[in-house]
Amino acid sequence: MDKFIIEGEKRLEGEVEIKGAKNSTLPILAATLLTEDEFIIENIPRVKDIFTMKRVLETLGVSISIEDDTAYIDTRGTVGYEAPYELVKQMRASYYVLGPLLSRLGRARVSLPGGCAIGSRPIDLHIKGLKALGADISIVHGYIEAYGKSLDGSNIPLEGQNGPSVGATINTMMASVRANGVTVIEGAAMEPEVVDVANFLKECGANIQGAGSSKIKIRGIGKLSGCKYRVIPDRIESGTFAIAVAITKGDVIIRRAESGHIKTVLDKLKEIGADISLGDDWIGVKMVRDIMPTNIETAPHPGFPTDMQAQFTSLLSLANGVSIVKDKIFEERFMHVPELVRMGADLKREGDYVIIKGVPYLSGAEVMASDLRASAALLIAGLAAEGTTKISRIYHIDRGYEKIEDRLAVLGASIWRLKE
Repeated sequence: MDKFIIEGEKRLEGEVEIKGAKNSTLPILAATLLTEDEFIIENIPRVKDIFTMKRVLETLGVSISIEDDTAYIDTRGTVGYEAPYELVKQMRASYYVLGPLLSRLGRARVSLPGGCAIGSRPIDLHIKGLKALGADISIVHGYIEAYGKSLDGSNIPLEGQNGPSVGATINTMMASVRANGVTVIEGAAMEPEVVDVANFLKECGANIQGAGSSKIKIRGIGKLSGCKYRVIPDRIESGTFAIAVAITKGDVIIRRAESGHIKTVLDKLKEIGADISLGDDWIGVKMVRDIMPTNIETAPHPGFPTDMQAQFTSLLSLANGVSIVKDKIFEERFMHVPELVRMGADLKREGDYVIIKGVPYLSGAEVMASDLRASAALLIAGLAAEGTTKISRIYHIDRGYEKIEDRLAVLGASIWRLKE
């Protein structure tokens, strides 16, 4: 099992390019199942989750090859209806094939998903959306079984207990683009990835209005066509690099980034003392001051993203004062906390929030990653810590960040992968 070895206290300087958004690439790849045609998808990240989705599509009968950052996809062959457990258990986002398969074949059988272990992430809203379109859905022997030869548009309230669901919004949207009549999704997620998937579907001929708002209207059409499409930059990767620059008192230009997608993150970085400059497709981050404390509460877009709170916790561990980080979206997304404590952070968890008392320095230690964003938080802490940090179970970070050690090394970090 590979490890990262990090010699800390190295200032990051230079330029880095952001890869495509994993969280919109995955459903876009699944959405190619909606029709029988050819597709070219550009700017995809070469990360583990993408290659897991590739294997899922190949298992279903799709021809797909990935060259550099471009996927070439042919869905014209016979497509199966079952996504097996041995693949779905590796990645939660495998459930994105559910809506497209149901729309195309009138049937889908998809194993209950795996992925990050960060608390309760129910799929009830996915099922609710598909049932509202007329699908008959049951869970049998660990599989979601869906039937629906003719899907019909409907008014669908989708907001859940913890707010809108990105996954359920996208799955319902994909299933409804070929349904009879008009579908209106109320309480839709407004994340940039939802807009990206909607724009892809529109390039294929879908009639979608309102993506990016809480109300999406879809008028079903009989057939979609293939297209060429470029995925948006990954906003979470942009934010992760920005925080890494801040914690190392660095000076970096982050290129191929969309600053509007992470406005709340950049606002918080300004609050803690970072100098932020913006261009058409770049973000400049420079940190020369001491880190100031701040409070963060995650919220659905356009609020502060839950996918950034772990990384910001590492940064605030070195702040001059007390901060509070609250996550009401994923109640167990604090598995990085005990590992940061091993590095000398003064953190106390109370339910859905963490009290952070800033310390003068962190110390390198052996730590273990528990999920994708927690692994990024530990990596960020290691960049700033005194001495050597060893991070195990880094397959988590490989799920969402492409060759991050190489890209950090170019910026001046002392980091390498130890293969075991």
